[in-house]
Amino acid sequence: MKVKTLPIQERPRERLIRLGKDALSLVELLAILLGSGTKKRSVIELSQALLSHFGSLLRLSRASLQELCEVKGIGKAKALQLQAVFAIAHRIEEKEEGIRFEEKEKLYSLLQRELGTKHVEELMVLLIDAKKKVFHFEIIAKGTLTELLLHPREVFHLAIYHRAHSIVIAHNHPSGDPTPSIRDLEMTRILFNAGKVIGIELLDHLIVGNTSCVSLREKL
Repeated sequence: MKVKTLPIQERPRERLIRLGKDALSLVELLAILLGSGTKKRSVIELSQALLSHFGSLLRLSRASLQELCEVKGIGKAKALQLQAVFAIAHRIEEKEEGIRFEEKEKLYSLLQRELGTKHVEELMVLLIDAKKKVFHFEIIAKGTLTELLLHPREVFHLAIYHRAHSIVIAHNHPSGDPTPSIRDLEMTRILFNAGKVIGIELLDHLIVGNTSCVSLREKL
């Protein structure tokens, strides 16, 4: 679909201005970054092609110049633009990566900043290496004000793809109260068991409130 055929209020840039960055999908954010498409592909279609080709945002961010240019419609200029933006993002993220799972205050501080002020439930997966250090974190699902729908395969897909040793998951309660619900506890048990089968341990499931985090592992 051509961006120009969309109603003005539904175009990525206008949605960013009106709703803020958190309301936009990865495709829309990439479309704004790329700026334009080609004669045969709209910028939206080009963004979708990039994500489909690389499979995840993490893999896209680590792609070489040659790998980016393999996607039809991505020339050298757009590839360099993507690499520059991801390089900046990686330098920001470097300060957060390397946090050890045992460093609870640093971990909670990261989660509080990333999830503590969100108005809908969001689920974050943190990938952990063999030394119990975070090497990547990413939002993988967004829900309603009161419910986040997910399946174990969605939680472990990123970890399997990037060969994580273990994972931590976290989601926020928009109400600000991190007290776990019955559903939170049931979901955690399912994911702990799934991790045992897969061979990727779920170290903890953390619920983020306005001012604190609650560990569900301690409650099982």
